[in-house]
Amino acid sequence: MSPPHSALRTSPPAEFTDEELARGLAAGDEECLAVLYHRWSALVHTLARRSLGDAREAEDVTQQVFLGVWRGRGGFRPERGTIGGWITGITRRTIADALSARTRRLHLLAAAGASLTLAEPVAPKPDAMLDRVLVLRELARLPAPQRQVLGLTFYEDLTQTQIARRTGWPLGTVKSHARRGLHQLCHRLRDDEPAEHYT
Repeated sequence: MSPPHSALRTSPPAEFTDEELARGLAAGDEECLAVLYHRWSALVHTLARRSLGDAREAEDVTQQVFLGVWRGRGGFRPERGTIGGWITGITRRTIADALSARTRRLHLLAAAGASLTLAEPVAPKPDAMLDRVLVLRELARLPAPQRQVLGLTFYEDLTQTQIARRTGWPLGTVKSHARRGLHQLCHRLRDDEPAEHYT
């Protein structure tokens, strides 16, 4: 599908001004997104790599930033600042989300790992396999919203903000489900009590 017609077509991409790019982006002109990516992706990647210390994560953040630029193109307001400053703001928020997701993964792994006996590399111990089954069983026994939030966090590596967008739930609701789900999971795995229905 070709992008919408735009007055920007009369100028070479390298000569687009920020004002032209903002106007074209708001109109859904994919060429403007390409120009913005060409101009700003190196800086976005550098900021992400410095903050995260990982080139692969930085690449993921860079893609998420420009996806965010495209999806949020209607939200740019020239009177509030430059388009470069807007992109930098999106970058900072995306990096913060990535760091939060990393922390949540570590906490979840620590919570689950506290109850697991590590298996031998060649011959896994039966107890370790049973512990893994126990973790999966206890996840399955959580209320559906908590199970969904933890599943999206751990298995799909989504931030709480991304989970809120996907589910349509308020961010506070997502955070509450994550907190309650982890608390219940940790409690169940630590105490190894008989399974009961969570309300």
